[in-house]
Amino acid sequence: MSDGDGISIYGSHNIWIDHISLSRCYDGLIDVIQASTAITISNCHLTNHNDVMLLGGNDGYSDDKVMQVTVAFNHFGQGLVQRMPRVRWGFVHVVNNDYTHWLMYAIGGSKQPTILSQGNRFIAPLNIACKEVTKREYSPESEWKSWNWRSENDLMMNGAFFVESGSPIRIVNRHEVIKAKPGTYASRLTRFSGVLHCIQHKPC
Repeated sequence: MSDGDGISIYGSHNIWIDHISLSRCYDGLIDVIQASTAITISNCHLTNHNDVMLLGGNDGYSDDKVMQVTVAFNHFGQGLVQRMPRVRWGFVHVVNNDYTHWLMYAIGGSKQPTILSQGNRFIAPLNIACKEVTKREYSPESEWKSWNWRSENDLMMNGAFFVESGSPIRIVNRHEVIKAKPGTYASRLTRFSGVLHCIQHKPC
């Protein structure tokens, strides 16, 4: 049963979305909500959409604190506006993605999510008012300054900048997260993003 999203993950865990191409859905391209966790979204090519990726659907649903999502090796391409992703409550590792287009912002959130951005390439739009990668939704600085949003080895281009807040994020078990390459590698790591054009009985 769809509510207009390209892909909806609802109250689920241990889900891997890999090598898809999505654009022009009725609502969002990918939504992860209702305390879903252990989700990986990787090697996807996303284009031509406004609300791209929503992780946590409601400011009042604090059960989403359990959410852990990895967003890795994706190409955020032409015609995208915002929410790459937009996060509530949980922890998101944004690693080695290539952000070549956005019209408003790339990564946003509310309700004190933890966001670790590592080894991504961010190419800002020409609009001088939209150079900032990040956006805190409906929260004054006095509130969001304690949220842990960190950028490590990201490549910022065309005036892009990431506003950090909170404290450095300590990963207890490094084997449980993807080891990031520097942002200079992002275009190479995402060059095969999207649908694989495979031939039956032959390796892709």
